[in-house]
Amino acid sequence: MKQTPLWFFVALVVCSTGADARSRAQGHPQTGGSVERESNRLAGETSPYLLQHQRNPVDWFPWGPEALALAKEEDRPIFLSIGYSACHWCHVMERESFEDPEIAALMNRWFVCIKVDREERPDLDEIYMAAVQRLNDGSGGWPMSVFLTPDLEPFFGGTYFPPHAKYGRPGFEDVLKRIHTVWLDNREEVERVGAQLVDILNASGRAEPGKAPGLELLTDTVAQARQRFDPIHGGFAYPPSYAPKFPRCSEMVYLLRHGVTAANPGAVEMVEKTLVEMAEGGIYDQIGGGFARYAVDREWTVPHFEKMLYDNSQLASLYMEAWQATGKPLYRRISEEILAYVTREMTSPEGGFYSATDADSEGVEGKFFVWSAEELNEVCGEDAAVARAAFGVTTHGNFEEGNVLPRHVPLETVAERTGKSAEEVEAALARCRSSLYARRETRVPPLLDDKVLSAWNGMMLSAFARAAVVFERPEYLETARRNAGFLLGKMRRADGGLFRTRRGERSHLDGYLEDHAFVTQGLLDLFEADADLRWVRAALDLHAFVEAHFADEERGGYFSVSDEHEALPVRTGSAQESSIPSDVGVAALNAARLGLLTGDLELVARARATLRRHASDLARWPTACSQLLILIDFLEREPPEVFVAGAPDDEAVRAELGRLRRQWPPRRVFALVPAGADEEVGKTLPPAKGKIPREGAPAVYVCHEGVCEAPEALR
Repeated sequence: MKQTPLWFFVALVVCSTGADARSRAQGHPQTGGSVERESNRLAGETSPYLLQHQRNPVDWFPWGPEALALAKEEDRPIFLSIGYSACHWCHVMERESFEDPEIAALMNRWFVCIKVDREERPDLDEIYMAAVQRLNDGSGGWPMSVFLTPDLEPFFGGTYFPPHAKYGRPGFEDVLKRIHTVWLDNREEVERVGAQLVDILNASGRAEPGKAPGLELLTDTVAQARQRFDPIHGGFAYPPSYAPKFPRCSEMVYLLRHGVTAANPGAVEMVEKTLVEMAEGGIYDQIGGGFARYAVDREWTVPHFEKMLYDNSQLASLYMEAWQATGKPLYRRISEEILAYVTREMTSPEGGFYSATDADSEGVEGKFFVWSAEELNEVCGEDAAVARAAFGVTTHGNFEEGNVLPRHVPLETVAERTGKSAEEVEAALARCRSSLYARRETRVPPLLDDKVLSAWNGMMLSAFARAAVVFERPEYLETARRNAGFLLGKMRRADGGLFRTRRGERSHLDGYLEDHAFVTQGLLDLFEADADLRWVRAALDLHAFVEAHFADEERGGYFSVSDEHEALPVRTGSAQESSIPSDVGVAALNAARLGLLTGDLELVARARATLRRHASDLARWPTACSQLLILIDFLEREPPEVFVAGAPDDEAVRAELGRLRRQWPPRRVFALVPAGADEEVGKTLPPAKGKIPREGAPAVYVCHEGVCEAPEALR
């Protein structure tokens, strides 16, 4: 296609580095900031984010046939606004622009305005964020503000716009006027740009399969990770600022596993440095547990205060693995504190896990989490001097005249400054944290996004199931079982697939690959934790649904949306990831694990085909495809299939299962075959047939892709 000059909206394109990390404005009222008005079409939605906008003067539509048909019928461009409930700058743009009657009047007159919760519609978020990034030299963020033709082709986009020009950004009112003028006067060029951009996005996903890389890539990638590693404060970001900093969980998992296995201390050191700095930073809630989404500074001191389930599920698992690798108590403490926070504050009565809590409370960013020196003195009493020294509390604070509470100051230093022993300091801090938590509970809390998402629940299911056996915490296993029952009972569709979201009594929206892949992974981890065949049966059913509806039969790998999904300009299937693991990578690892367990080597071949499909991505951006690196680490180290045959209550059987469950790195699949039940287990896991005790004693069978060694008696 002939390249179309973008001269007609160059003046509109802004450098959007993600408005979250930019200058701060005060937040929004808890209800969304709207005065009482008649509700718009968002009133019938379940998403808390969409409901926050139901009384805006903007004539918002949810994404759906009504809005899309109207755009075509009236030949109007679409203004698509994508955000999420915990997003501070989404609230700012709502208050400044979407609540402004004059700006709303322009929006309603010239555009069909659609509001989308990115957490409900990751497909739309991925497609149009890629477009925004193409239009803005790789930068993006939320709120996402993108303009589409009636054929859904994007032709201009950005992130947060102030109502009038400031922060070096054009004003939203001016953007609307210029877009309207361009639409009327340069329609042909606008459509050409939209079509050109869609072609670019589609071409980016059409790379031909290549040779699957091996373990050598993991070694090479350690050096690439080091280029973004902050040697002073840990974390992975780009120098020289090394900020903002996000947790890079999948990347740290493969670095930790490969580093220990390959005796590469540099890889392990990068992970440990990062985990310690994060655990001691303000990004971690030192009072209530749980991590915020990211830190705005290099030192991890000032967070962006929203807490996301997907971050905390991954970090609970990552700190658990770090404890398995090193035995250091800090890592276990942080993992268990995260799980305690989720149990206490993020679990629904049905057993599902809620999505997020907001950055703002009472219209102020971080107000729930920040302390003045005066209030800390009052709450902590005789322990205040220790608390001030440990948390670095000052009169002027480190955030908006208040104090986020990091733990950067070493325990020994606090003891020296306060004239107390290390044990006395720890006791004083424990008392003070308890008092601060109790006081904080009297504050107005941030808004809870209480929708339940299948994908994020699958990740947290994995965390609880794995931690149950690693930490020997039976209550975690009960939480995992209850969540699995909830997912299979409330989030399952009649056709065997999953719903994406549930709030109240309503489950709806068809699930994406990430929903099916992450729940399948969680069920597999739960099966390993308690040996109950119902979980692996459900995992097999869900993965069969994935193979039937998400598989890319032509090139290998998987698409992120099913073959029954609504037609969109792009059908994505990227192995690259950002804040959550790659759905493609997790689905492929599920295929490998299930293939080995069932003896279905076609599934193992599907996993290897996924690596070939994304060989070019792995060659160019391996650290952006961390879940595929984990898959390489699993497959290339020839994981065994282990079958333990014997009575479940036999002491030797329990010990062997415990060893397998706690084995780290987890490069194996295994199953219990109760004595006398090999035929029954074999109906689900065919290789289990004939795996029986030997000479009256429990036995272990170790196999490699169906070829088994002689059984070994356990006593």
